[in-house]
Amino acid sequence: MLKGVFLVLGLLLEFEKPVLELEKKLRELKKFADERNINLDSEIEDLKKRAVELKKSVFGNLTAWEKVQVARHHDRPGTKDYIRFLISDFVEMHGDRLYGDDPAVIGGIGRFQGTPVTVIGHVNGKDTKENVACNFAMAHPEGYRKALRLMKQAEKFKRPVICFVDTPGAYCGIGAEERGQGEAIARCLFEMSRLKTPIITIIVGEGGSGGALAFSASDVILMQEHAIFSVISPEACASILWKDSSRVEEAAQALKLTAKDLLDLEIIDDIIKEPLGGAHSDYKETAEYVRISIEKYLNELKKLSLDELLERRYKKFRSIGEYGYEG
Repeated sequence: MLKGVFLVLGLLLEFEKPVLELEKKLRELKKFADERNINLDSEIEDLKKRAVELKKSVFGNLTAWEKVQVARHHDRPGTKDYIRFLISDFVEMHGDRLYGDDPAVIGGIGRFQGTPVTVIGHVNGKDTKENVACNFAMAHPEGYRKALRLMKQAEKFKRPVICFVDTPGAYCGIGAEERGQGEAIARCLFEMSRLKTPIITIIVGEGGSGGALAFSASDVILMQEHAIFSVISPEACASILWKDSSRVEEAAQALKLTAKDLLDLEIIDDIIKEPLGGAHSDYKETAEYVRISIEKYLNELKKLSLDELLERRYKKFRSIGEYGYEG
């Protein structure tokens, strides 16, 4: 259930407010019934049904821009949350063996349903202090080189790789550029394209630009229902195309950045359902949906020979962008 404190802090999305208000009334009615020892079961049940219907109406008809806002929700579960729920015996590894460590990217080894795996993902904070510490999930070159080091290690020990994508983009500061940001991302893409082990990528929040693409040259790309995946942010797109950053809603629609859009374009392979109210409304249920999808596709990939795996991955990316026209 959405936390009432969100309204107090002004962190609730505008279209979530009617849902929260109805849920607040439901809590108050339950409390009143308990305190007065009155049987209001039928009224409470009616209010519950109304809350569910309202959630379905709100979250079932989100615009592209509203999905962007949900994907960026400050309380949306991130890589560390999924590791906590899905990966047992996790051991984090640090450093790229070239320059240093990058807190914007977490990586390590653990077990998924008993299978040894390598897990890599962007790190988002839940508050300003945490976000500053992880540079708002915007990785430096050493973050991508750390990830690549762990992928090559996974290849050596025949461990599947699971990547969680949640970043507005790679960090574009002077230091990052001096240390080869573009090369680091390109190297990730190049090596992932021929990595001799199964790779699954899950876009769990905002998948922005090359920073997201660096972890997405996978055998299977999954996307949560309200996540986004785009070459550029709607704000930047509107500023570049129309010199007007206020046209973000129009830009979000034009970018085709929602899970449904990208599935229709055959860029992603499947959509992972989210709880009613979004992933931030129930971490446990969200993680269970992710677990089911990873298990399904990991089992499929395990059945392929190494040659079949690499050929399938090659064909997957060669086919993206192909369109037929009737002359």
